[in-house]
Amino acid sequence: MGAGEIRRRVQKKFKIRGFTLKVDALEEALSFLSHFQDAEDEALDLLLDEIDKESLKSSILDGEAVRRVVNLLLEAETAVDPTSSAVSSRSALRVVDAFVIPRFCYDPIKQVFYEYIGKLSIHGEATDKAALYKDRYQLLHQRLTRDKYFSKPVFDAEMVDSESCDITPIQSLIGCIGRRWLMGVISQLEEGHFYLEDLTAAIPIDLTNAISFLHFFHVLMNLHKITSGFFVENTVIVAEGEILSNGIFKVNTCGFPPLEDRDDSLSLLMGLDFFGGGVVTTEENLRMSAMEKKAENDMFVILSDVWLDNEEAMEKLSVVLDGYESLEVVPSLFVLMGNFCSRPCNLSFHSFSNLRMQFEKLGEMIKAHPRINEQSRFLFIPGPDDAGPAKVLPRCALPNYLIEELHKHIPTAIFSSNPCRVKFYTQEIVFFRQDLLYRMRRSSLIPPSSEETTDPFEHLVATITHQSHLCPLPLTVQPIIWSYDHSLRLYPTPHTIVLGDRSEQKAFKYTGITCFNPGSFSSDGTFAAYRPCTQEVELSALES
Repeated sequence: MGAGEIRRRVQKKFKIRGFTLKVDALEEALSFLSHFQDAEDEALDLLLDEIDKESLKSSILDGEAVRRVVNLLLEAETAVDPTSSAVSSRSALRVVDAFVIPRFCYDPIKQVFYEYIGKLSIHGEATDKAALYKDRYQLLHQRLTRDKYFSKPVFDAEMVDSESCDITPIQSLIGCIGRRWLMGVISQLEEGHFYLEDLTAAIPIDLTNAISFLHFFHVLMNLHKITSGFFVENTVIVAEGEILSNGIFKVNTCGFPPLEDRDDSLSLLMGLDFFGGGVVTTEENLRMSAMEKKAENDMFVILSDVWLDNEEAMEKLSVVLDGYESLEVVPSLFVLMGNFCSRPCNLSFHSFSNLRMQFEKLGEMIKAHPRINEQSRFLFIPGPDDAGPAKVLPRCALPNYLIEELHKHIPTAIFSSNPCRVKFYTQEIVFFRQDLLYRMRRSSLIPPSSEETTDPFEHLVATITHQSHLCPLPLTVQPIIWSYDHSLRLYPTPHTIVLGDRSEQKAFKYTGITCFNPGSFSSDGTFAAYRPCTQEVELSALES
């Protein structure tokens, strides 16, 4: 069959299925069919079947939408024929954009999660904002009810009073005396007055004399609980205290809901795909786990704040690429996180054409390193001050206008959202570029506990992992698209969290979760190398 005939047949079949192909999407489809010289029709039907299963925002397909499905199919082909030349880290990588992550809601009656099948709107209604807080609360509440110190005894089994931490609904506090345990969201319902709010009611709280769980559990239970973190408005806390005569709930002890082990969470989700990388069978998961252990040479290089308009920063980047080009095995993935410009791309920014040229120069620089260009993938994640529709989270990928010329030089480059998720075989990795530490410290209502650590980065990691959310700041501080708040969830906990922040580079292993900040590359030449096989982080810096 001639090339022209194949091209026409592809367009016709996609049209029959209700899809319109852009030029780059057509090229991706043709490239996929080239792997099956004697079975183009079967391969095309398979491609269309898989695209039908995708959650697409439009029937007009671009290259990225088709490329994502093609990568999945090539990976499946690799599984059938492990000796195939297609076996590489490229087929092991799966990038998940924030806007295609499925949304799951919790049913407290049936005590199960179900997938939300309605349309997710960028411009939400008031009910969407209410659902944001409700979903966050219910996610953590269902996790708390399984904790042995907060779950109710079965069949009225006896429990030592000091070990009983039964959660009381706020609505049920009327007429109660003595100490009670509450769970709720810290809310500022009135200017300067903070409340604890759950699904039943709200009550004013006094946090001035609160201590952390750590001291409380050491005294009463001889139990070590990690409760470091920043207590800011909108975070969900568990508090112990009593109602005063003026109706204020005086908090004696407070902390975040206890964490749940990743395996325990997965065992209860019955195969639901919270991460967005696709559901795999147990057999496939075991096979991929074995392949992951053999991928000892795979390495990810992560750089944050890559200022393309800064000559010194571009020279530093050239040095990094030169260094990795000379290695025996080049990195399988380079992750370049914004900001990609030294000054904010706001209304006063009028140099978009120059920035487009800088991206083209970056493409030429990468192409000048043949081994990296051929064997490595490049993932671009926008920063908080990069070009885009708004500073709201999640941020969409960089505009096509800026990256068109770079794509011509590096056609395999991936441009994704912020935050962004990457699945490497069975390992789940979350990338998030936001100057979060400074804003969390500034918004903190009480000083963080120094019982365990005085390191602000460790407090930040504790906060986002216990809250199961990447950015638990008030919406007035960091706006979030209400209907896409689920894309910032960290449930079940991923294996690795990469927090691109302007603060000092750090690496921290927290309850089995690898968390690190690669530092600001353009400011001080710092970056990080990550080996997914062993989950080891190497913090690096160029000599000044």
